[in-house]
Amino acid sequence: MSFLTKVILLWLLFLTVITFILCAADKFAAKKQMRRVSEKTFFLLSALGGSIGMYAGMLTFRHKTQHWYFKYGIPAIIVAQAALAIVILRLTA
Repeated sequence: MSFLTKVILLWLLFLTVITFILCAADKFAAKKQMRRVSEKTFFLLSALGGSIGMYAGMLTFRHKTQHWYFKYGIPAIIVAQAALAIVILRLTA
């Protein structure tokens, strides 16, 4: 495995964990009526590679599941990222 591949995988793992934790923190903040994480932040982190963490957080904490743009947007980001990964792997193989 190349150095670049390792860096990319670590980046994706890091963003996945951070996004999942932020999803949990936002759910807690929602229940306690505290300051919340913005939806733009969730979409930005998802687009940068944390989409699996966001989707896992949505399912685990039942958070943001009633918003259509999360319900369909996050899976759409996952599909787009998977398609991009396939294209990149085929071009580099």
